[in-house]
Amino acid sequence: MTNDDKARRAYWAEQMEQGYAMVEKLLAFPVEECGEPFASLPETAADAGVEMLFSTTKIAGNLDRIYFMRESLAHEVVEIGREMNERGWVLKIEEGFRTLEMQGGLVRKPEVFDAILRKCIWENGGEIPPVEMVTRRAIVMVANIPKIGSHMSGSAIDISVFQRDSGDEVWRGNAYLEISERTPMRSPFIAPQDLENRLAITAMMEAHGFMHFPFEFWHYNKGDAGGHILTGNPAPCRYGPVHWDPQTNEVTPVTDPMDPLNPLPVMDREIAAAMERAAPAAS
Repeated sequence: MTNDDKARRAYWAEQMEQGYAMVEKLLAFPVEECGEPFASLPETAADAGVEMLFSTTKIAGNLDRIYFMRESLAHEVVEIGREMNERGWVLKIEEGFRTLEMQGGLVRKPEVFDAILRKCIWENGGEIPPVEMVTRRAIVMVANIPKIGSHMSGSAIDISVFQRDSGDEVWRGNAYLEISERTPMRSPFIAPQDLENRLAITAMMEAHGFMHFPFEFWHYNKGDAGGHILTGNPAPCRYGPVHWDPQTNEVTPVTDPMDPLNPLPVMDREIAAAMERAAPAAS
């Protein structure tokens, strides 16, 4: 193993442990759900005359992405989009609200789960790690408990940014969705220009109160437990995990926000399935 490999592995493990420490803070943080309804990001952008892009891929299986979020936040995101247009950029929304079904499926999505498992095997010296370790790492990258998942609160977006004239991506070291030691916002394993782009985008988001999740360079949220923790606000947050009725635009707090979407036995089965998928490639 080279010194660079050791450094990358040590950084990945350190960041994932810091991420898990934040997960524990999220689990304990008080929530007083405000009941704010949702708004459509594409419709809000169109009404405001702001050029924005929206991913056209499926999130997990055949589930369409839901480009809705809390109403007041949607208007703020569109204002950020307007500022990006003025800078010569176009904001692309990769993710908005996720139902519990979508979130649970995303954890198990082969492209996502397999990438996390590969990193865990790499971290574990080439050996298949115990299910507890995989679950601990996975929960940092893809929230497996509603209480910690700001997408399930309608208070988060995942984004990319593109040049308005050329259509080229404003490069951040990797495209969305990357799972590696390059994923944390301030990863030392990306080029200086890529970090500069990440921080320039983040400055525009955070000027409107959308805080970046330190362990994913694409994720921003506001008004939820993560937003309060990152801004040092100890008051109960207004947005928690909810069920959303698109017909009535009513939100209902999730009854059991601390229950894992994929318990350990499910994660264990997913590890076995991932190893089977990897076997043909290895043979």
